[in-house]
Amino acid sequence: MPHKHGYHTPRLHKLGEWMPSTLDSHHEWVGGLIAHVDSKADHELHPVLKEFQHLIETNTRVYLLIEAMFREVPRNRVYATDPTGCPQMRDYRHMLKVLNQLLTSAPSWSDFTHRVGLVGLPINAVLDWPMGTPSGYAAFLDPEINAMVKKVLNAWGEYLQSPESAHVLDDSQYGWFGETGKESLIAVANVGETSYAFEDMFVCDPTKKYHGYKSWDDFFTRVFKPGIRPVASPDDDNVIANACESQPYKVARDVKARDCFWIKSQPYSVYDMLAHDPFADRFVGGTVYQAYLSALSYHRWHAPVSGKIVKAYVVDGTYYSEPLFEGLGDPHPSENQDIDAVGEVTAQEYLTATATRALIFIESDNPAIGLMAFLGVGMCEVSTCDITVSEGQHVKKGDEIGMFHFGGSTHCLLFRKGVNLDGFPSADTDRNMPVRAQVAVVSSNV
Repeated sequence: MPHKHGYHTPRLHKLGEWMPSTLDSHHEWVGGLIAHVDSKADHELHPVLKEFQHLIETNTRVYLLIEAMFREVPRNRVYATDPTGCPQMRDYRHMLKVLNQLLTSAPSWSDFTHRVGLVGLPINAVLDWPMGTPSGYAAFLDPEINAMVKKVLNAWGEYLQSPESAHVLDDSQYGWFGETGKESLIAVANVGETSYAFEDMFVCDPTKKYHGYKSWDDFFTRVFKPGIRPVASPDDDNVIANACESQPYKVARDVKARDCFWIKSQPYSVYDMLAHDPFADRFVGGTVYQAYLSALSYHRWHAPVSGKIVKAYVVDGTYYSEPLFEGLGDPHPSENQDIDAVGEVTAQEYLTATATRALIFIESDNPAIGLMAFLGVGMCEVSTCDITVSEGQHVKKGDEIGMFHFGGSTHCLLFRKGVNLDGFPSADTDRNMPVRAQVAVVSSNV
């Protein structure tokens, strides 16, 4: 419905605690960051951002797309300023200055950022509006722009793996081990079933500075202590284990080889999901289970079945692309079309076919399963999908097979046609399913 001041509020969704839950909260955070950048004397750009600037200013196609995506953001209160009048980014030079600040900033904790779901994805937040324009759609599908964005994210990743990034892991009000930060980490990790303390669940040393974590990424990729996440029915190959500590999102059966995954119904498109791998044909007509991980979750992947790693590799893809129907370029717009401030979260099926992702094919020891596939899909800042197994290796159900770095993400399990699976968890839950717990069971095949 129209806002009382005559503009319309963009659609907002709070999935996985990634992004803002209210419009004003989004403006407050982004505007506050930009106001901080604008208040500082100009600092020299990071070398990777100088390279980005050079690309924009010397490549006509890139310049046109980047300039247009800012110009296409509507010029009204919703998109122009936050409630205190702080300006939003309006051109690429401003964007580069904001990114320059973020490249040497680790995600800190605050009650505010947790409440609005901004923990872990600051770059996505400041790009929200231009991402949702027609030119933003084209820009973030552009190979040269994506290659440059990858370099930017890699530079941020280097900082997040440095000792300097660990300063946000203290017990202050803005530290992850402050009172409310630690409480939230504990609540998410206990998945509504247990009441462990943080140090009882995770490998750490609470007597040491930063709980013994050496960097932000060291904390982000933390590991559970032995026994905290037992493997479901380790001797029963008919039981599928949950590959990621994640909130169920969707189950789809009889998936098509090629489908219009960019439309609002977002069906899965197997050939695109699997990057046209020669194995893709085997999954046409099969089953897809998808679930997502918030920035507060455990981020390592575990084998859903026992078997042999047949193939494992990373597919480079997009980092900030979202489908047209989430923005101003929807070819079938509603009456009051606005930019969805969390378009990437609500377009997770689209991202399985477009975003950077890890593909791991496992030949199960159980012939009733046969070949299956795991997809680790990096969303937004999650530009690093780290595979830790190799082709030819045999894994047991529950063994670690890889991890995400630096932010929220989503993942899929793919099963062939004829593999009958029951018992997938409901997508109505608002809690994570424990990693390595039972996620489905193979039933009698027909």
